[in-house]
Amino acid sequence: MSVRIHACDRTGVTCLLMPDRIRQEITYFVASAGEDGVPELPAGEFWIHSRDARRLLDEGVITIVSPLDSAARTEMEISEAQETMLEWLVRNEVQHIRLEHC
Repeated sequence: MSVRIHACDRTGVTCLLMPDRIRQEITYFVASAGEDGVPELPAGEFWIHSRDARRLLDEGVITIVSPLDSAARTEMEISEAQETMLEWLVRNEVQHIRLEHC
């Protein structure tokens, strides 16, 4: 199964087709509501700050924090699919997205 990523804040941007696993991985990239002006969003919609997308592309890694111990962190190289998504976000200046099953 696949997922389409739609740009909610940029009209005319063609959606991005991604593997279904991006539904679980999206949490590595999203900002929380109230953080730096991020609005409360409906289910299935997410906000990824442009500055964070650019930084992650430049660094090529994401930091994973343990849900059991916030001091336990590990770095993980971004996958090709994640890189494709980040490039799409940056290229199209998209921050607000919606995921849709195909």
